[in-house]
Amino acid sequence: MDKKNVEKMYNLPKEIRYCKKCTMSNQRPRITFDEEGVCSACRFAERKQSFIDWEQRERELKELCERFRKEDGSYDVIVPCSGGKDGSFVAHQLKEKYGMHPLTVTWASLVDSPVGKRNLANFIEAGFDNILGSPNQKVKRLLTKLSFELMGDPFQPFIYGQTNFPLKISVAYNIPLIMYGENGEVEYGGDMKNADSPTREITDHNKHYFSNIPPEKFMEYGINIKDLYPYMAPEFEKIKENGTEIHFMSYYTKWNPRNNYEYCCKNTGFKPSEERSIGTYTNFASLDDEIDGFHYWLGFIKFGIGRATADTAHEIRDGYISREEGIELVKKYDGEFPEKYFKTFLDYCDIDEDKFWEVVDSWRSDHIWTKNNGVWELRNPIWKG
Repeated sequence: MDKKNVEKMYNLPKEIRYCKKCTMSNQRPRITFDEEGVCSACRFAERKQSFIDWEQRERELKELCERFRKEDGSYDVIVPCSGGKDGSFVAHQLKEKYGMHPLTVTWASLVDSPVGKRNLANFIEAGFDNILGSPNQKVKRLLTKLSFELMGDPFQPFIYGQTNFPLKISVAYNIPLIMYGENGEVEYGGDMKNADSPTREITDHNKHYFSNIPPEKFMEYGINIKDLYPYMAPEFEKIKENGTEIHFMSYYTKWNPRNNYEYCCKNTGFKPSEERSIGTYTNFASLDDEIDGFHYWLGFIKFGIGRATADTAHEIRDGYISREEGIELVKKYDGEFPEKYFKTFLDYCDIDEDKFWEVVDSWRSDHIWTKNNGVWELRNPIWKG
């Protein structure tokens, strides 16, 4: 397989730099650094702590709820939710604190984990209506395999569905308001165009979530439009006619993943994993899928940014750990291979180990990786200063 041009695909800078405040590097797509060497996500976190009027933001949330509230007993807001800490927090807050009637929408995982299935069941048992979207498994496996090879991310089919299925339900059920959890571009570092906006533009989906490769692209690889339909957004005109708006709870509340976890343990039956997640030190985030570790691990391959980097960066910004502690955690856990689920991944994608490593190595950039004595190493890891 030809070497992928990752730098060109994601517009990565050749010189690797690390934020002076957190553990994130400038290899995260769309992140920016200021003249003091601080990343855009850290600067936004500073604003969250000191410069945003959260009482005013809550008034805006109440006004939003009043604008979309329905009095006939029907659903008035869609909350994308798998039973995890973030979607469950949003749904519970909207229902119990703001008196909304949410319909929660779940897009099926690639390979359901026992802890993920338990948390979704507990969430529904806690008092929520839910629709589960479960597309053709044969097509989903093929899309996963192709996404691994063509995009270096086997999770892309899940991201398509997670993003577009709520839009489909919005149009089909005439529920114009969709409330997501955090705006990842703002909270984790990316395009800051919506930093001061509660919404996102639907037209940004391809850029922010699909690496500019929408589901329709896979027609070029022999998948027909009918099989791709579950992954595609409704026609834009139908979305406009429905008046669909996508909002982020993180605009209205001071978003804190660890607080969400503690809240959901008390209110929605959420339980963490008994083991820490592969590639990081936490055990309460992204628990739904047995092979999601390969999504994070391949991010490490493509960008030199693993799951521990993402977790430590946010927890540094939230004040839970220091940058020095974060660097030690990155050194210890970042890039940990998901060996436990390797056979599951190979079987799901119908590939052998040789093919797997051929694809993986095609996604390594020369400015990020070097090979010493047959072993791949990061050229400029954060712990080397």
